[in-house]
Formats: sequence, structure tokens, C-alpha cells
Amino acid sequence: MLKNILQYLENTAARVPEKMAFSDGERQLTHGETLTLARRLGSFLAEKGYAHEPVMLLLDRSPEAVAATFGVIYSGCYYVVLDTDMPAARMGQIIDTMKARALVCDEKNSKKANGLVENGLFTGEILSWETAKNTEEDGDVLDRIRRGQIDTDPIYVVFTSGSTGVPKGVAACHRSVIDYTEALCEVLPFSEDTVFANQTPLYFDAPLKEIMPTLKYGATVYLVPKKLFMFPVKLCEFLNEHRINTICWVVSALTMISALGALDKTPPKYLTTICFGSEVFPRPQYDLWRAAYPGAKFFNLYGPTEATGMSCYWPVRDLAPDEPIPVGYPFNNTRILLLTDDGKEAAAGEVGEIHMQGTCVTLGYFANPEKTSEAFVQNPLNPYYPELIYRTGDLGRYNERGELVFISRRDAQIKHMGHRIELGEIEATASAVEGVGQCCCVYDNTGKRIVLYYVGTVEPKEVSKALREKLPRYMLPALCETLTAMPRTPNGKLDRKGLRERAERGE
Repeated sequence: MLKNILQYLENTAARVPEKMAFSDGERQLTHGETLTLARRLGSFLAEKGYAHEPVMLLLDRSPEAVAATFGVIYSGCYYVVLDTDMPAARMGQIIDTMKARALVCDEKNSKKANGLVENGLFTGEILSWETAKNTEEDGDVLDRIRRGQIDTDPIYVVFTSGSTGVPKGVAACHRSVIDYTEALCEVLPFSEDTVFANQTPLYFDAPLKEIMPTLKYGATVYLVPKKLFMFPVKLCEFLNEHRINTICWVVSALTMISALGALDKTPPKYLTTICFGSEVFPRPQYDLWRAAYPGAKFFNLYGPTEATGMSCYWPVRDLAPDEPIPVGYPFNNTRILLLTDDGKEAAAGEVGEIHMQGTCVTLGYFANPEKTSEAFVQNPLNPYYPELIYRTGDLGRYNERGELVFISRRDAQIKHMGHRIELGEIEATASAVEGVGQCCCVYDNTGKRIVLYYVGTVEPKEVSKALREKLPRYMLPALCETLTAMPRTPNGKLDRKGLRERAERGE
């Protein structure tokens, strides 16, 4: 019986210790080496007295960074990966939420870590990864920790955008990740021969869809260098050089390749499984990929971080020209509830809000009971005993085939460049810029860009500069535009719809 995700690593390392597990094209770790490094970090943290608490990781994205996440779990703690390119102010928000006592960093990022201390953003202990990975493992201590672990212990906290301007940390446990891994591998054609190309940063939950099957089967993951996603031909060359046969990427990464003609110039030659998600795939680009790989298996994957990443899958079939791409069916042991505003199940063809039910539902938002109670709610169809479900905020309906189809968001949350973003967080940050009065952030669905409108005395370029110091790159508006006055609806409210239409007209 699996109750701890480390069992995947241990079982596979015992079976294929010399097989490569993780690589970035230059550095690599076998399954056996991954296990060794993880156990060393676990021993190191335990010796320092850390247990049942968050440990932050500030490491360059690399095979060793992957091993470090498992090392934190070996110590009985749970990991929080910090983006090394994240502005210090945002790191400070995450640190303030977590109240972590320990931060593990590599030598390259030690200056950033020390800067957090010098600026009063972190008051805990900075630990050297180089020291930790050379520590002798203590098997007796690790065995004692394992005996005390249960499947509802948290293993990570990943942060999503928050509507108040403060990011929210989603906590997940062993049980939900094991359930996710088994369900994902049940419907997708992964095996020991799978060679993944990882596109998503390690500070999100999305890499689980490559990392966990790799541990389960003894497969291989290449961590694609971030810079390659700016050069589609070089990206395709990387895929060919390493004989990548499986990608599970956000739609924007796939469309970059097809829209710029790389499928014609240097097509990836070895792809047999192509999974996409996080955004709606534009039909022209979707059709290009389907035509380029008629023999490959395609899957649309859908699900929120609060339900352990992916919760639904759709094996691609032929679609009518104007037919929307479905998100399909729930994973095994996951139930989709499509509920109307009055808490009733939506009728056939009726639009309702998508709710997730089952082991996939995570533990909630870390140190944020108010937001947790808003999103993790009692099942309105069950008045008899406590049963939490997760409100996704996504609207959907079932088509004639019984496939779930995503319609839209019911709030101001968007999916952009593969990331889930609360426009309210951008507004909250922009409102704090000196010289900015009222502001409104909208998403231009035509141009696939974020646009910020504001009333104020500061120049747009200064607003953009201030936002770059506070927000991750993927949240930055493509356009900041000043207005003499904000448009209003007849009842006096801010006319967000009008501003969105203005952005889509390119005005």
C-alpha cells in the first residue's frame, strides 16, 4: 500500500538505479543518485531539528533542485519552491505567509538569500545546499521519521495569484498526489520508455505530471532551459537531440512553435504523446498540430492547483469545425459536480460552475482560513455529514457526448501563458504605485494580452517599471494606458466590460 510518495522513488531506484531520471541537457541525475541526494538533505534537515514545518528552496531549476524537493519530504517537512527570478517583494509576501524557519539555497543564489535577510524579509536560517548534499545520510533517523508519517501530511505548498494582491499558498498531501499519479498514469500512455520534456517551473504543481510518472515507471525527464521557449527552432532541436517522445505543455508553448512555423522547419521527430492544458487551444493552431502528428496520441488536461493539478482528461477525437475542444472526463476517483447558482445540479446542456470532489481536493490555503472557507465548501447536495468540495470558478456544460466543456471564468481570474492570474492582484499592485489613482486590469482575448488602464499623473512607462519590480514577468501588462476618467456603467460601477472591449479593439 502506498501512503508516501517517496515509495515511488525508493521502488524505482532499487529497480533501475543507473537509469537517468532528470537532466537539463548538461547536468543529470540517475534514479539512484536522486534517492541519495534526497536522503542526504532529509538527514541534514532532521539533524538541524526541522520537522513538520515548511522548508523553502531557492535553487536554480535543475535535476538537483528536483532531488531537493524529495529531501525536504524525507525530513518530515514540506517544501516551498521560490522562483529565483521573483522580485524580492513577492518573495517577502510568501515568506510572511509561510513563517518558515529554514531556507535552503545553492551557492549561486546565496546573495539573493542573504539579501532577504538584510532587507528584513527573512529572519530564519539559511542552509547551504552544497553542504547538505555532502552530508552523510542517517538511515535510523529517516526510518524513525517515516514511521511517524501519514498520508494526510502536507508535502508542498505552491502559490497562486491572489485577488487581494497577496498570493495564496495551496497545500497538498501525500494522499492527493498519490491519487493523482495513479489516475494520470491510468489514462495516459506513460511507461519506462517515456522521455518527457518539462516546460513548467518547479514552483508550480504542474511539473508533477512529468516528475511523478517518472518516479513511478523509471522514466526520464529533461528540464528544458527556459530561454529555449523564446526560440522555437532551437527548442525543437533540443527535443530532437534528446529524443523527446512525450510533452505535457501549456497551450501557449505549443502555439509558439506552430505559429512561428517551426513545425515545418524543424519538427520534433520523436513525439508520440502530446498533452496540452491550462488554456483554450486556438483551433487553427490545434489543427496544425493534429495535422503534423497524425499518429500521435493527443490529450487535453484540465484541473486546478486546488485539486492537485489535473483532474480531467480528454483523449482527442475528430471535431466539427466549430466544435469547442472538451476537457472531457474526470480522473478515476474524482467526481465533477456542475452546480447552478442555487446549489442544484445543472441539467443536461445547462451551464454551471465546475466543482471538484474526491481525494484530489487539497488541504486548503495555507494560513488563510477566510479564503479557504470561500473556495472549499460543503457539498450542497449532501446535508448529512461534512463533505468538502472545491469551487473552481470555471463555468462549464456537458455536450451531447457527455464530455465536459469549459465555457469561461465566472470572475476576473484568467489563464495567461500557462499561468493562473488574478487580475485583481495586478490592480492591487498598480494601485500602490505613486501617481496612480483608480485602475482596471483587463484581458484582451483577441490579442492574448493583459492591459492596464488607469487614471493618474504618472507616465505609463513609469507604471510598467514599478510593476516589473513587484510582479513576475508573466503577470506584467503588455500595455499600460492612462485615461482622463474611468468609464462607468449606468448604475455607476466601473465599466470593465467596456474596457475589455476597448482593449480587444486595440484602442
